[in-house]
Amino acid sequence: METVKVILWGLGAMGSGMAKDIVENKKGIEIVGAIGQNPQKIGKDLGEVLGLNKKLGITISKNPAEILHSTKADVVLHSTQSFTKDVFPEIKLIVESGKNVITIAEEMSAPQVETPDLANEMDALAKKHNVTILGTGVNPGFVLDTLILTLTGACQVISKIWAARINDLSPFGPTVMKTQGVGTTVEEFHKGVENGTIVGHIGFQQSIYLIAKSLGWELDKVVESREPIITKVYRETPHVQVQPGMVAGCRHVARGFYNDQEIITLEHPQQIHPELEGIKTGDYITIEGTPTIKFADEQEIPGGIGTMATAVNMIPQVINAKTGLLTMPELPVITALMGDVRKLVKR
Repeated sequence: METVKVILWGLGAMGSGMAKDIVENKKGIEIVGAIGQNPQKIGKDLGEVLGLNKKLGITISKNPAEILHSTKADVVLHSTQSFTKDVFPEIKLIVESGKNVITIAEEMSAPQVETPDLANEMDALAKKHNVTILGTGVNPGFVLDTLILTLTGACQVISKIWAARINDLSPFGPTVMKTQGVGTTVEEFHKGVENGTIVGHIGFQQSIYLIAKSLGWELDKVVESREPIITKVYRETPHVQVQPGMVAGCRHVARGFYNDQEIITLEHPQQIHPELEGIKTGDYITIEGTPTIKFADEQEIPGGIGTMATAVNMIPQVINAKTGLLTMPELPVITALMGDVRKLVKR
């Protein structure tokens, strides 16, 4: 039985994590190509870059077109950037080489929201080349959309959905600190929101779209707010020092309205060391209806591991899927891959 063949495009923290997951934990999947962007990784064996005690016989390339057109593969795991307009040329190249795509670009979880023209073009292109495109990740892609929708399956009627993902930014690097406004003054934070340098969470629009479309709700509007989380105590990470009175994070909230009623509320307060002020991380969902469902994970699904896992675990579903640009709710329920993946693939 032929192995499921995978190419990795992007070997940062997420791409490298996916590669290690495949090599160490997944049976029946074979990495056949690797495309990198970091000059220090180009030309090296993938096993060396992953810190494994063996070579994998895969040399990291900086030439996507060459690898894509010369290497037979079932799917490309893509992890380079966040926005649809930035990743579109890369996804187009993958699709034109006749390969399925799983990308963790946040906006690609539902590109119809921000870039409908590009979404239509990708859908047509995927159908032309008989492949599937999917955007996924832990959030958007799972916690604040797919998981919520799965829980609604036990409801007869739903009147309102509220969910919150409360997490700790401390493990992240300087780029994330800047986009969340960590270490700024309150005035600098508000200026950053205005000029777009402080963005908060990328994906609320996509998650609300997926929830509403799947439930058959037609929303009037979606309103977002970004407010500074001001610390009362000193907080520090290897990348930032935050004095009392400064900003330790961003409280980002999105609200979906129907007939002037708020029926979807998603919250994502992110800050460094929330425990210093008694804040517990976690993922929380309340679905008001018949019956009302309350879900709580008080330890928070780790963002990095969760994103790597969702991308890898969706490989058989994407290979088996109909062609075109798809979203997570349109595919079978995601599960961990604990057996031989080849047995799950319909060739």
